Amino acid sequence: MPEPLIKLENVWKTYQLGKVELSALKGINLEISPGAFITIMGPSGSGKSTLLNMIGLLDSPSRGKIILKGKDISSFSENQLSKLRGKTIGFIFQEFNLLPHLNSLENVKLPMIFQGISEEEREKRAGDLLVSVGLTERISHLPAELSIGERQRVAIARAFANNPELVIADEPTGNLDSINGKKIMEI
Repeated sequence: MPEPLIKLENVWKTYQLGKVELSALKGINLEISPGAFITIMGPSGSGKSTLLNMIGLLDSPSRGKIILKGKDISSFSENQLSKLRGKTIGFIFQEFNLLPHLNSLENVKLPMIFQGISEEEREKRAGDLLVSVGLTERISHLPAELSIGERQRVAIARAFANNPELVIADEPTGNLDSINGKKIMEI
């Protein structure tokens, strides 16, 4: 069996809300292997977003360990974590987080800048990704000029910009019709 891409060992996340302590995660153990497709489901307030933040290295546990590709990341600096996230993880956020002053192509190229990818390669890869999500005619449009479904597809293309080993998607097809939703899941 291959080594897990990411492993959570007895992960807890506790928030202090005034005098009240709230445990969002309690003793989570999870392994995600390369090629796995995992769905996290539960009612509102059950800790799904907190768990996604742990898996995506956006937050650290109150206790327990997160191991990415065999390395315990608990002692990593924020700078080290940022570089690791950029190389390894693609994010599709529910709110898209597109920069409003950048067009579709520029939004998709952005994560590649931080990985030192050449301008020529960024341009080609971003264009190819936008074509793959059906946005050939919308490459030069700003987010405000796109429908919600088109913005979501730009965000999905951006998530794949650095060829991530892990993609974390918070309701990736929530704003898409069934045909585009199926196409996105195939990608």
